[in-house]
Amino acid sequence: MQQVLFVLLFSEMVLIMVLLFKTPLRKLVIMGIDRVKRGRGPVVVKTVAGTMSVVLGSSVYSVLNIQKRWIDEGLVNPTDQVLMAKHLLEATLMGASLFLALMIDRLHHYIRELRILRKSMEAVKKQTRSLEDGKAAGSSEEIKVLEEEVTTLLEKSKKLEKEIETKKKEVNVAEVSAVALRKQSEGFLLEYDRLLEENQNLRSSLQSLDWRASHSKSKKNT
Repeated sequence: MQQVLFVLLFSEMVLIMVLLFKTPLRKLVIMGIDRVKRGRGPVVVKTVAGTMSVVLGSSVYSVLNIQKRWIDEGLVNPTDQVLMAKHLLEATLMGASLFLALMIDRLHHYIRELRILRKSMEAVKKQTRSLEDGKAAGSSEEIKVLEEEVTTLLEKSKKLEKEIETKKKEVNVAEVSAVALRKQSEGFLLEYDRLLEENQNLRSSLQSLDWRASHSKSKKNT
């Protein structure tokens, strides 16, 4: 399961990197996400996310039980250490995967909104230019009406520009969060390697203790 979670985590990181930069590949990714969000796609995604959340809760519960057992007994069992490291790593990977999935969904949403706002601004600017060009040929009353329409369109244009700036700031925050999470996942990988090394050392220590115990028993029997 850990291998699957690692593959899922790195795939989500690659998708986020693709969405952050304007390349032809980003268009393909956006089209793919659009198709996933149609039909039964959202139901499937919610089902998978719900299942992962349940498994995440189970892993956290197991970690808490092991810690409680350590406190009650006052002893550290090597087997419990290995199990705790396994559950902690799985919980971390699942939590990071769910967070990155949410980041991908929000980035896709903001990119779509930015495109719609830009198209709306272009349409407003074109209409404003056509109205300004028709001022000279109209009568005085028509000019007043056109001026009011131009003022309204300019206000809409300013409002759209403010919305675009807000969305850009949100995208920048999402980018910073994605980079921080990537660094955190790298730290978890290093921690996992360290725990594996400690597990190997504990196993070798247990084997040597077992050998000494069996050796001492054989001496007593002789």
